[in-house]
Amino acid sequence: MSAGILEDATAEPSPSVRVMTANIRRRLDRWTRRADRWPLRRDRLRRQLQIARPHLLGAQEALPSQTRWVRESLGEGYRFVGHGRGACGGGEGCPVFYDAARLELLDWRQVALSDTPDRAGSRSLGNLIPRVAVIAHLRDRLTSTEFRCINTHLDHLSGRSRLRSLEYLRDEIAAEAGPAILTGDLNTGPGSPALDALLDGGALDDAWRSAGERGSAEYATYANYRTPRLGRRLDWIVTTTDIDVDRVEMLTEPVLGGWPSDHLPVLAEMRLPQRLPTHLLRRGRGTG
Repeated sequence: MSAGILEDATAEPSPSVRVMTANIRRRLDRWTRRADRWPLRRDRLRRQLQIARPHLLGAQEALPSQTRWVRESLGEGYRFVGHGRGACGGGEGCPVFYDAARLELLDWRQVALSDTPDRAGSRSLGNLIPRVAVIAHLRDRLTSTEFRCINTHLDHLSGRSRLRSLEYLRDEIAAEAGPAILTGDLNTGPGSPALDALLDGGALDDAWRSAGERGSAEYATYANYRTPRLGRRLDWIVTTTDIDVDRVEMLTEPVLGGWPSDHLPVLAEMRLPQRLPTHLLRRGRGTG
């Protein structure tokens, strides 16, 4: 794996927070190509997570058994919030994992990306299957800064759904003061109408562009278990402009002889603003 952030993962505590987004690829054991099989990939994923050691991880395509695997792989000190996207809370999810020794969970909720976000399993933006976002309100124990993390996985077919979903998440972030981090497989690249809508107005920054340093080239994050090539990023970390991103990189190296997923994770090291936000509007805990 590349140097930089990964070299610092076991260093003394610093004000920087390591944030990772990773589409881990849903579990497939039979009737699929060898590279996709979960029993082949799971130890690779575990090793990758143990090397990266993010304080905060937004995962996508995680089935319940995979969510448990990720939490166990990260270690006993980690917790997660989020559940499946179905009406009964089953199926693929977008869990947010956090290092509880560093980050304190204040509240969280899961919303459907639809015209009825509080109705689990709903879909009305153009996507044929439910899409969700997990919104976690956290406090950094080291700096006492409160912030939000929003993790999502947007539709792979409908451009209309991606556009309306990112407009909704942009407005959700703007509705409360204070720093926020958006992670996700957005299934669209730089310059698309959906990404332009998200970044329009200058309140949010693309962490890849705003980072002081980049530890890798800009690869197509959907690498499909092949040697990475330059191309469009589908997997994103976006922040409010009060967050300083020191370094960002894609994890491009094979692990234990192969790749843990068909997507490349993105890892960023960032500094939250030191001043506590004074006008954060608290929301009640819910599950959407």
